[in-house]
Formats: sequence, C-alpha cells, structure tokens
Amino acid sequence: MDLQVEKKIWAKGLKIVVGLDEAGRGPLAGPVVAGAVAVDYFLFKKADPAQKKELSYILKQVNDSKKLTSKKREELYGLLVKSRFIKWGIGAVSEKIIDKINIFEASRLAMAKACFSLNQKIENSCLAGRQAKLKIRYLVIDGNFLLSTEALAKAGIALVGQRSIIKGDQKVFSIAAASILAKVYRDRLMKKADKKYPQYGFARHKGYPTKHHRKMLDVFGPALIHRKSFRPVCFYSKIK
Repeated sequence: MDLQVEKKIWAKGLKIVVGLDEAGRGPLAGPVVAGAVAVDYFLFKKADPAQKKELSYILKQVNDSKKLTSKKREELYGLLVKSRFIKWGIGAVSEKIIDKINIFEASRLAMAKACFSLNQKIENSCLAGRQAKLKIRYLVIDGNFLLSTEALAKAGIALVGQRSIIKGDQKVFSIAAASILAKVYRDRLMKKADKKYPQYGFARHKGYPTKHHRKMLDVFGPALIHRKSFRPVCFYSKIK
C-alpha cells in the first residue's frame, strides 16, 4: 500500500489524518473493537530515505486484516505499535453495551473511543509539545457511515471533516493498519475468554458463529460473554 489518500489530505493542511476500522461485528460473543491509526506527518516529512525504510517495509506488508494470516497479523501488529511513524489507539465496547445499543452503534462508539485514545497519545507526545493545539482533524473510515461529530467534540476532538470509504481496508494504509490492530487486539481478548469458558472454543473461532460454536451453544447454552440480542443466542433462556 501507499499513502496516496493521506497525502492528498495532508496537502489541504490537515496534518493529523486518522484511519478507522473495527473487528467483531459478526461474532455471537465478545466485544467489538476498533483501531485508530495516524501516520506522523512531521516525522515522515523530515525523515531521510534510510529512516523511511522502516515505514516502507510496513507499507509493503500491510493489507486488509482478513487477507492476512494470523501469524502475519501478529507480526505487523508488533511493527505498527512500535513504529516511530505510527500513532495509534484502541477502543472496545462490551457485549453488554452491544445488547443495549445494537452492534452498529456499538461499532461507532468503539471507533470514537479509539479516536479518544489516539488523541490523548498525540496530546501527550513530544510532537504535541511542539504544537500544543495539535489534535485529530480528519477521519477516513472503513464502510459507509460516519461518526457523531457531537460525541467527538465532547471528547475534545473538533473535526474538520471525515470520509467513509467502502472496502477502505483494501485501499487506504491507515485504515488497513487500523483493521490489523483491531483484529489482533480482539483475538487476544477472545483467547483470554477461552480460558474462562473453555467449553465454547473461543480461541478457535473468536466468537464467530461456526458450526462448532453453534453446537457448543446447544450443549451448554450461552455464557455471560455471549451477545444476548444476537440470533441464535437470544433463543436460549438459560444463561451460564
């Protein structure tokens, strides 16, 4: 991938461009998790070719998380969170909140929380020390929806604009990187859940409605971590 979309927005004077994506809309259990990624414009511009090799490698390797193996996602996760060129944030919304506000709104909330996490890192960084008023200004979002500017404003994020891009995780680096962070972070949470609820096999399917997962629901009924508003979970009356 390249930074074509990010560069076009940078050229308009908007230096903090954030890519957003989520993981976990389809599972029957566990949270929905969003990633937020911004390439550090100032470091990118002043870096010499040798310093940019690090970012160049990541750019070549990053893709839609669904097209990568689990091993490759883990490798890229480590590179992204340690890279000097990458600022990132994670937001998670539990299955209980999903049941209250629905998965679509929960996904938007997770993205807003990821933005807030990222914005705090930007404000606390030395980059922000040089420019105290530097904040998130523009979002590029995977899908066909936007975030609530009012909710973001309450968190101290005053956007200049945002744009949704269908299949953005296949077209925009910062979105693809966000998809990797969200996927790996969520998978790790589900592996932890597997230790608490080993009978369901969460480490295998991460909460998605596989044949094995449905069979275990028939045998054991839902656990506390299951989304009670999702079918077929909602048809079970006994919660364990």
